[in-house]
Parts: sequence; structure tokens; C-alpha cells
Amino acid sequence: MSSGNREGPAPDLPFILDKFVLLQQVLERLAEDLLQTEQAIRVAHEAATHEENIAENKYDTLGLEAAYLATGQARRAQAVRRAITAWRQFHPTPYNASQGIQLGALVCLVDSEGQRQHVFLGPDGGSMKLTGEARPIQVISSEAPLGRAMLGRREGDEVSIQIAATQRRFDVLWVR
Repeated sequence: MSSGNREGPAPDLPFILDKFVLLQQVLERLAEDLLQTEQAIRVAHEAATHEENIAENKYDTLGLEAAYLATGQARRAQAVRRAITAWRQFHPTPYNASQGIQLGALVCLVDSEGQRQHVFLGPDGGSMKLTGEARPIQVISSEAPLGRAMLGRREGDEVSIQIAATQRRFDVLWVR
């Protein structure tokens, strides 16, 4: 692909981004997500057990539906708790070019149209956008297709993923 767009490190990211600040932002976002999920569990549980939702016949399923919703929300809360644990135990390290991109890497990708994307590769519960000082930073896990494709790559390498019938290609502009 090599779009000729290689100006070197971070002209569009004029600050040195502290990975531990990103880590803290992820933990704060996950904590907010857990609070919202726990609130949704309470609401669904109250709806499932409320006397007005007791089934009067076999077609009256409001209480049952609320119970299913509460169960789903409980699973979501459990997943968020696991993600919080993984991120609390996570200690990002500086980029080592001999190992290539690993967990904890902050990566700038550029596509064939010259659009840049900043990605922070984390352990779990990713798929969130953080707001840096200059641009949004997408948090993904190494289990995501793009995360898997980036592992071991270095600055200047091409990363390719298949999305439905479309092949997406990115150049690794820089890694921190």
C-alpha cells in the first residue's frame, strides 16, 4: 500500500501520550459501564418481581422477559468485572521494535486514503474510544481482528483485515 504518507512520528499527535493516563481512562470508563449495568440489573429485577407483572395467563410474559433481561445484564456486569480485573493487572511497557507491536502499544495506522487512526492495544474489554488531546484513540483487544493483525508488526509494515467482503489495509505509521 505505502501511500507515501510517511512524515515520521506523530505530526498529528503533538504530545507524548502517557499510556498510564490511557489505562486510567479505560478503568474509569469500565467503572462507569459497571455502574450503569448494575443499575439496569436492579431495574430489570424490580420489573421481574413486581406484583403487577405476575403472569395471569400463559400469554402474559412481561415478568419473564424482565427476568431474561436481568440475567443478560448480570452476564454483562460479570464481563465488565473481568475486564476491570484484566486492566488493573495490565502494565503497558514501552514499544520494543525487536518484538513488534504487543499489548500496550499505542499505534498510528494510516489507510489508503491517508486517514489516520490511533489504536491502543489492551488486554480485554476494549472497543471504546478515548479522547486524547488531539484525536480519538480506539481501544481494542488483541482478540479483535485488527488487534490480532497488528501483533508483531513494526513501523512501516502493512496490516490487513477482512471485513465482510472488503479487504482493509493499513500502514503502521508509528508505534509507542
